[in-house]
Amino acid sequence: MNPARVRVQVPASTANLGPGFDSLGMALELYLWIDMGFASATHVRGYGEQTNGLPADKSNLVYQVAQLVFEAAGEPERELDIAMYSDIPLTRGLGSSASAIVGALAGANALIGGKLSQQELFQIASRLEKHPDNVGASLFGGIVVAFWDGERAEAIRLEPDPRLETLVAIPSFQLSTEKARHALPQQVTTGDAVFNLSHSSLLVAALATGNLGMIRHAMKDKLHQPYRAAMVPGMETILREATEHGALGVALSGAGPTMLALVDGDAPQPDKDGLERFLRETFRAAGVEAETMWLKPAAQGVRVLTLGPDSGTLDQIAIRKGEVRA
Repeated sequence: MNPARVRVQVPASTANLGPGFDSLGMALELYLWIDMGFASATHVRGYGEQTNGLPADKSNLVYQVAQLVFEAAGEPERELDIAMYSDIPLTRGLGSSASAIVGALAGANALIGGKLSQQELFQIASRLEKHPDNVGASLFGGIVVAFWDGERAEAIRLEPDPRLETLVAIPSFQLSTEKARHALPQQVTTGDAVFNLSHSSLLVAALATGNLGMIRHAMKDKLHQPYRAAMVPGMETILREATEHGALGVALSGAGPTMLALVDGDAPQPDKDGLERFLRETFRAAGVEAETMWLKPAAQGVRVLTLGPDSGTLDQIAIRKGEVRA
């Protein structure tokens, strides 16, 4: 018997991790929740600051992606009642659109009894996003190494090292992925391509083997960050100096403007306060206020639960921000 209504919990994600442009992603313990069920008429509503301004009709991304699941499974178009609550900032480089896509896919698939496999959902998600790093991380959890060749996506998941922690600095302005991509050149030199191939390979090896000390050497990039630096005040200083303040490595998170620092939480007396202060003060010196947040990598990807009469609703949970649990 198919569930009448489900709740989906989807982790945020960071993409690229420096040199792994469009191929490396990591899930983070920051979440989007979606309640979804069949209805006589479509109704979409959002709760919390991060859902302000999102379409409340059939133009909503969650509704549209859900219909793709029904189509792929041979099901008719269905009217849906959708509620959303999110702690993931929009257009800040933390995978807000990818989490919405993955949540819609998983929720709709659960409503029809899981007719599509996780790999089939991954293919749909990658076609929609055009790159598999964010969607792969939100779907599978952990760290993903992936490719999308325009026809098919493949991914291998790595378990995050338990010592690994992340500090994100989220500037108080938005930067669309489309705008950030327009800053990139259409061609790069062979030297820059080889630089990124070697560094991304080294980074994957470091993450896979737990060689955290190698991250500072591996987490460097010449394909996208140098061209996006002008769009994020303070970014060049952060990239150059964060390791002097306790970071294992630092990168622009996705298309930005969020900056992400990796930290060894078990290192002797890590100066977390000093690193946090450095990020905030560097942005402030460049005329930008930024919110900092410590996040663990999310080992688990999207989760789906069947809702019962005692599950509560997202509007009730949104009032108690930070207490949402799937």
